[in-house]
Formats: sequence, C-alpha cells, structure tokens
Amino acid sequence: MSHTIREIAAALGAEAEGALDLVISGVSEPATAGPDDLALAMDKTYAEALAKGGARAALLWQGADWRAMGLQAAIFAPRPRYVLAGVTRIFEKRFEIAPGIHPSAVIDPTAQIGAGAAIGAFVLIGARVQIGAGARILSHCSIAEDAVLGADAQLGAGTRIGPRVRIGDRFIAQPGAVVGGDGFSFVTPTPGLVEQARGEGVISLTEQEAYVRINSLGAVVLGDDVEVGANSCIDRGTIADTVVGNGTKIDNLVQIGHNVRIGHTCLLCGQAGVAGSTVIGDRVILGGKVSVADHLKIGSNVVIMGHSGVASNVPDNRIMMGYPAVKAEQHAEIYKAMRRLPRLAATVAELQKAVSKTGQDD
Repeated sequence: MSHTIREIAAALGAEAEGALDLVISGVSEPATAGPDDLALAMDKTYAEALAKGGARAALLWQGADWRAMGLQAAIFAPRPRYVLAGVTRIFEKRFEIAPGIHPSAVIDPTAQIGAGAAIGAFVLIGARVQIGAGARILSHCSIAEDAVLGADAQLGAGTRIGPRVRIGDRFIAQPGAVVGGDGFSFVTPTPGLVEQARGEGVISLTEQEAYVRINSLGAVVLGDDVEVGANSCIDRGTIADTVVGNGTKIDNLVQIGHNVRIGHTCLLCGQAGVAGSTVIGDRVILGGKVSVADHLKIGSNVVIMGHSGVASNVPDNRIMMGYPAVKAEQHAEIYKAMRRLPRLAATVAELQKAVSKTGQDD
C-alpha cells in the first residue's frame, strides 16, 4: 500500500510541495516516523518531535517551513482533523477476509447474496435474507430471517443481525454488535413496583407478581452510513420499528432501547444508554455514559456532556450536563455553589455560636 506525495495530496484535496514523486508506504507519529512514512505533524507543537524522527515527508500546518525542518516534501493541512480522516482512509488496514463464500458458512437457499460479497467462516445466514453487493461479513456472524443488508456493508466477527432488520448502504459493525435483539419490555397483571413508584412516589407493596413478557413485533431500521461499535445493542421495536438515521455513529457498549428513534448525523459515545420510546433529533451528541430516560424528546443540535442523566425533554440547540441534566451554564453555577458549601456551613456554624453566646449573655 504505497502512494506518492502527489497522489496523497490529490486524494486529500490538499496542497503539496517538494519531491511530489516521493513514495510513502505508511503514516506515523512524528517522533517515530521512518524514511518511508508520512509524519503527522499538523500543529506547531509537533515540530520538536518531528526533528527526532527520520521522516522525509510530513503532513504539516499551513505556513510551515518544511525545508528548514530537513524534509524533502510536505502536504499542508488547513483543517487538521478533517485531513487526518482522509489520510487514515487512504492507508486503512481493513479486516482481512478471503473473497467468495467460505465452505463452512451456512446460507439458506432462499437468501440472496449480492455480487462481490465475501462471507467468512462459520457465518449463518437465514431464510429470505438479502445482502447487498460488496458486503464483507467476517467469521461467526449471524443474520436472521428476512433481514436486509445494503451494499458495501462490513460486519466484524461475531456480529448479530436480528430478524426483519433493514440496514442501508455502507454499514459498519464492530465485533460483537447486536442489531435487532428483543426489547426489554415486561408488565405485571396488576400495578407493580415501577408504576407505584412513578405514580405515588412511595412503595407499599409487600409482594410482586411475576413479570410477563411483551414481545417485540417490530424490527430495526438503520439508514445509510451508520456505524455500530463493539458490543453495542439496538433493540427491536414493540410494534413500530426502532429507527436510526443516516450517518449516525454509535460507539462501543451503547444500549438503544425498543421504539427509540434517532435522527441523522448523531454521535452516541461509549456506554451511553437510551431508554425505550425516546425520540432524538438530528445532529445530537451524547457523551460517554450519558443516560436518557424513556419516552422523552431530545431536540436537534443538542450536546449532552458525559456522565449526564437526562430525565426530561430537551429543546433544540441546547448544551446539557449534570444529573439531572440542566443547561451547561446553570450546571456551572450549581457546581460553584456546591464547592462553596463547606465554607458556607462553617460560616453558619460561627454565626450560630455568636447567636447562642449573645443569648446566654442576656
């Protein structure tokens, strides 16, 4: 996997100077780069580290004097992280899988496999499944009956796709992801602990009847360019489908409950959890370990900071944090007030002593 500086710059839509025919075979951090690596030094803070490495070419910040750095060529990055995305795409090391269908794969005769699909060892594909062209399905994956998988999908080892799930093009699932498991939905014959706690705010029950399962008749629908991280789970809807919009990215260890609807271009970071029937708008970011209660509505263009707990609806264009989550500026005031509490308590104690002493003197 080698490219010239000219080819890399063209693919990135970036400017390049110097020996444009210099061949690059990989990328590296500045201090550890070798002569065939492109050193990623996209900020002035990397200049010192660049001098420690042996790179002949580097991806540099705008205006950098590459000749003074002893380089033979340079590519300039006007927006470093965006350019980095392009660089990693050029030098991507994809999961290795042999072309065609492995002999150990079990594929129902009614399944339809698109042209150019590669299916690894011990894969199980159920009845009436449709798999798009160019799919890459690694070992030990299972795709249940009536599922539809779009073109150019990539399923990491051990991915599980449930029945009737419909997934768009260019889907990526990391190992162990589960899309289309049963929703966590149960009910008791008479009002139980949860209903009593929500309605009356007190618990008076001395016994709890057995929970009865509410089966998930719906499915999961994922748009185009959706990614699901390792060991994340998206549950099927109870009656309607659970839906995730185009371009939404889901990190590792994320739980999305039944009937949830998530808009397009959202980011859900590690260990976030969204409870059943909540609706999330477009371009929403849930930080790590964010928890969202059930039956809520989260507007579009919302950022919820890590470790926050959302217990009520959130309008559009808000930054929320804390538990329960409030506007970021309000949380900052609350936090500052909490830090003052020990000093305030000491002041109150001194005032109490003064008042008590005054009373004794009278």
